[in-house]
Amino acid sequence: MGKIPPSFRSAISNPNLINPSSILPSSSKPHYFPKKIPSHFPGKSRKPQQEQPQPPKSITLFKSPSLQDAKTVFNSIIKSSNASNDLRFHNSLLQSYVAISTTNDSIAFLRHMMKTHPSFSPDRSTYHILLSQSCKSPDSTLSPIHQTLNMMVADGVSPDKATTDIVVRALCSAGRLDHAVELIKELSLKHCSPDTYTFNFLVKHLCKCRALSSVYNFIDDMRSNFGVKPDLVTYTILIDNVCNTKNLREALRLVSVLHEEGFKPDCFVYNTIMKGYCMLSRGSEAIEVYNKMKEEGVEPDLVTYNTLIFGLSKAGRVTEAKKLLRVMTEKGHFPDEVTYTSLMNGMCRKGETLTALALFKEMEVKGCTPNSCTYNTLLHGLCKSRLLDKAIELYGVMKSGGLKLETASYATFVRALCRDGRIAEAYEVFDYAIESKSLTDVAAYTTLESTLKWLRKAKEQGHAT
Repeated sequence: MGKIPPSFRSAISNPNLINPSSILPSSSKPHYFPKKIPSHFPGKSRKPQQEQPQPPKSITLFKSPSLQDAKTVFNSIIKSSNASNDLRFHNSLLQSYVAISTTNDSIAFLRHMMKTHPSFSPDRSTYHILLSQSCKSPDSTLSPIHQTLNMMVADGVSPDKATTDIVVRALCSAGRLDHAVELIKELSLKHCSPDTYTFNFLVKHLCKCRALSSVYNFIDDMRSNFGVKPDLVTYTILIDNVCNTKNLREALRLVSVLHEEGFKPDCFVYNTIMKGYCMLSRGSEAIEVYNKMKEEGVEPDLVTYNTLIFGLSKAGRVTEAKKLLRVMTEKGHFPDEVTYTSLMNGMCRKGETLTALALFKEMEVKGCTPNSCTYNTLLHGLCKSRLLDKAIELYGVMKSGGLKLETASYATFVRALCRDGRIAEAYEVFDYAIESKSLTDVAAYTTLESTLKWLRKAKEQGHAT
């Protein structure tokens, strides 16, 4: 797997090229690289565990969606069972049939159960089984849902908050957001308003798929017509959404509204806004939010410091990021692999790759295990700094640990190898990228091919030897 046709690989047969196996250093590893990836490292394959016995598969009671067959099976089960009046028993039977039947047949089957055994009295959970099915119906209208709700009310069982939650979640899962909005308003008008969990669930889904103005209209409508008010979680969802769309001005406006509503922003809200600024490389504004956060008496957490260190490092403000590393340690927050990787990335961007290597060593000494992103960040930085021998050694460690190559580090590494005339090693890295499923065959080969074309053109122009 991952082998390209021989016609593309004539370079490997050249005896003047370095043997591909030489890419793995034969001497002992330098002190700043671990000799092997720890056994618990993410992405490293473990020894196969002893195979556990598999639990027996559940038996499907109803083999056919036929309503008549289902009635026959039900009658047979009831005659031979002592649990004929047990509610959970009847609900289990209904659930089993619902999985293969239509909404109309499921309702008819429930009616048969009630008629055959008058002592069986369905409760809300019984109707909720039918509601879940009706929300998944291929019918693009709300007719099956209304049919089930009407049956429920006619039988003297009034829909409650749990009913609304089941309908909303099922419709959202089916991608029917407009119907979910329509139903939540209808149920709020006729029966009861949703709880905050259901309301916020729908708001979150609307934020993913609808314009911000339509989300605001829904929130205002629920507040004015049904008395459902947004809470801190609602505003947090909205702030996270606008930050993801890089609308930081609106995020700050929402924080002001949040204050006016009597809520105090928590750590998550501030972290979300800081993340938005950091993604735009606006470190100064992120620091302002950090200072305001402390003024408001909100204690920063590990995510706060990681967000700021990432943003400052990305903006090239590595010195300030290092200061924050000391501050977080003093506050009792121990740096993790995200902290160190962000700092290393900033150092490599500034060309301070050897300093990044020293931080890598410090990271291990302090018992923090590097992750795949850490290794790829360093590999990319070493290649950019033309420290190819160290990059090859690091690659050997990654390969022995079964770590995947990221697209950027793979492309930079292959280019560095080709630029140095190590074509065979570049092909070996290509093979490993395919075998480890780091990249697709097409992506890996396209990168290698374009690099070889670049090298050939550079040689023709006298820019490479």
